[in-house]
Amino acid sequence: MEITVQWIRTSWTKLSRGGDGAARRNAAPTGFPVPQVPPSFAHFVEMSEWDGFAPHETVKDLGEAGVSLREEKDRLRVLAREEQVYGMPPRSRRPPAVRLGPGQWVRWQLNYRFSGVGHGDWSYWLDTFNVAYGPVEPDVFLSEPTVLVDECGPVR
Repeated sequence: MEITVQWIRTSWTKLSRGGDGAARRNAAPTGFPVPQVPPSFAHFVEMSEWDGFAPHETVKDLGEAGVSLREEKDRLRVLAREEQVYGMPPRSRRPPAVRLGPGQWVRWQLNYRFSGVGHGDWSYWLDTFNVAYGPVEPDVFLSEPTVLVDECGPVR
């Protein structure tokens, strides 16, 4: 069955932790229309503080996306991978994998914090994984997800 993956990475520094910078960051979308992407690839969107959180879209190999996918009978098992363990803020225990039926989708969010060793300031990023199981319309990720997993921890 068809699997559609969209990976959105938003990155910023302390400059966007409050005021106008935080307002621009918080206004960044968590879903975009999905272009035609080959089956073994993910739609990747990157937004950063350095260019005002303007979206830059590309296609990445599905193996590069930080999400584990496995079809089990008529379900898709989805689990976001913690890519940068050293950059994780404190979190309670990890939530279990999500199992999607045909026509369902999940939005899974994880955040990271990195010390300013070498350049003197903290930096942060938020990974949002939108994963749909079965045929979907290009605007699927502009609606409310079937399942929302917010695994964000405090970033101080």
